Amino acid sequence: MSSNSREALNRLVAALEHHLDLAQNIDVVQPSLLEHAEEALRDAFFTYDDALFTEFDVELPFEIVEDYDEDEDDDLEIDDLDEDDEDGDVDFDEIEID
Repeated sequence: MSSNSREALNRLVAALEHHLDLAQNIDVVQPSLLEHAEEALRDAFFTYDDALFTEFDVELPFEIVEDYDEDEDDDLEIDDLDEDDEDGDVDFDEIEID
């Protein structure tokens, strides 16, 4: 492992350890400190992932996805479904997407 990817890995491990330290003391930690640690952890992860790919053309077997927006659920409305449906399947013709 070259120095860039090794340094990125060291930063990722340090970010994980710092996040764990805060999580273990969550009852006395200010929420803003935990949020900052989460951002630092994301940055360290992406930096390490990028270093691996740039130096070795290797990708990590997982990725971080953006936070799920709970408001997206409000976009789906299920109209009156056929209550007499004997097999219990949802009739997708009855689902309206705004």
